[in-house]
Amino acid sequence: MGLDLAIKNGTIVDGSGGPRYRADIGIQDGKIVEVGRIHSNANEVIDAEGKVVAPGFIDGHTHMDAQVAWDPLGSCSCWHGVTSVVMGNCGFALAPCRPEQQEWLARCLEAVEDIPTEAMMAGINWTWETFPQYLDNVARLPKAINYGAFLGHSALRMYTMGDRALTDTATEDDLIHMGNTVSEALDAGALGLSTSRASTHVTPDGSPIASRIADWSEIDYLVDVMARHNRGIFQIGPDVASGAAHKTFLDRLQKVAVDSGRPVMFGTLSTRQGVDPLPWQSQMQYLDDTADAGGRIFGQTTTRPIIALFSVKSYLPFDNLPAWRELRELPIQEQQQRFADPGIRRALVGCLGQRSVVVDPGIRRALVADESGMKPRDNTFQGGGAATTDPKKPDYTNLYALKGVDWDDPTVDELSKMRDQHPVEVMLDLMIENEDQLFVQPLVNETPEDVLGMLRHPRTLATFSDSGAHVCQEMGSSLQTHLLSYWVRNRKMFTLEEAVRMVTFDNASAFELPDRGLLRPGYRADVVVFDEATIKPRLPTVESDLPGGSRRLVQKADGITATVVNGVTTLLDSESTGCYPGEVLRGNG
Repeated sequence: MGLDLAIKNGTIVDGSGGPRYRADIGIQDGKIVEVGRIHSNANEVIDAEGKVVAPGFIDGHTHMDAQVAWDPLGSCSCWHGVTSVVMGNCGFALAPCRPEQQEWLARCLEAVEDIPTEAMMAGINWTWETFPQYLDNVARLPKAINYGAFLGHSALRMYTMGDRALTDTATEDDLIHMGNTVSEALDAGALGLSTSRASTHVTPDGSPIASRIADWSEIDYLVDVMARHNRGIFQIGPDVASGAAHKTFLDRLQKVAVDSGRPVMFGTLSTRQGVDPLPWQSQMQYLDDTADAGGRIFGQTTTRPIIALFSVKSYLPFDNLPAWRELRELPIQEQQQRFADPGIRRALVGCLGQRSVVVDPGIRRALVADESGMKPRDNTFQGGGAATTDPKKPDYTNLYALKGVDWDDPTVDELSKMRDQHPVEVMLDLMIENEDQLFVQPLVNETPEDVLGMLRHPRTLATFSDSGAHVCQEMGSSLQTHLLSYWVRNRKMFTLEEAVRMVTFDNASAFELPDRGLLRPGYRADVVVFDEATIKPRLPTVESDLPGGSRRLVQKADGITATVVNGVTTLLDSESTGCYPGEVLRGNG
């Protein structure tokens, strides 16, 4: 009998970290059945001559919970070789959810994860209430990638306690009800439970999200439910408010890991901000100390600094100033025309308090605003939605004019000195020249060297893209292609074999996906074919393609020839084949 698909003449990097070799891959009924020199006929053949053939990439930290409802491709993840994602991280999920809570959950997702409420309410057909019903709904949707999901603690708390979830400690009855829901979710295939203690995770009115109201005894109870079932991962968004608070958080999390025996994951967020900066070295030592104490723990890290992206099409650091707010409501081309007007430029620069200017009184009345609209820069940790929804005064020495994706771009301050212009004038000129001009502000894991230190640690996972979230302010969905282009090809800090293992087998193992992450007979046929010399993320663009016309950042990649999911080709040269073979990844047991 013939094969469904054969991938021939490629160089196999199989996900194990072992050396590459030339071979063919034979696929039938969604699984790899042959690796070697294939002579069998196949209904479809992909010629991978000169290309690398690797397992499909796995991204364990996404927020695709809403997007899966309206985007069968699973963009932007799909364009970067990703074939499987895990959603529901940091306690944010859309199930369980009572009908009257739908918009509230959507608004909370917008407040923290920058997913427009209007897109969610327009694009989601809310046909579920319980977590099993939500997974079944995802299973019915057309999907070009695979989806696993955590049960979100904030959603669980709201479902159980209603408005009390935002103020009260859980009662014994609350705990029993939540514990039963955790059991129900695990039986349905939840990969585990997620929560958040991050001080930047707040509701639309600025109060802590529901999971942050929970005390640690509640977390102990819920994780113990997973321990009794002997399955499920515990993922948590860390408290990075200050050095003392972070240390308390880590100490308490270590107890959870050791006492429960369940795998624990948290985001490693090194930052030079805050009253007490958090060096990455201390967090790596914590991972080792917890493992030595008997806990199973992983740090989820990025492959580059976590950033805020600014552009005339999305956000600018000055948008909350009255003078700028009025102008920014205009169409883009009209904004560009106004940016070029000398009087308006003087007013816009002057409103930032950089110099005293004399402009036409009418222009002054219309445009000049004082600096009180912007908070002064301080030592408070800035992350999450704060990057754009509550921006601080610009630090032009830490604001880069993005020309490429290789982190070798000049700062606005450097360009200001080179051009003998005010920094804002530099930005205005760049936005006049190119409406797609992006400016990038590192927020967390500020330097590539910080990121490298975390990536090299054996207990970290390259799996912190936040894909599906921060749709107008960050773009982490290119985590995998950035790793392969920047760290492998440009910086030569990892071999290709090492990097592929990091985004395939390592993640499959940590997330307990037993039949993915390797190119071996019997494994699911999730495969990516790419050119190691050209694979690279493209610059993001701002598009208004969400439901209801809401905008988002879109980022594709170069160098990927084909993506195969469950034995079916879903993308050829980044173009959809119209096939949607994705599945729900249900937890073991």
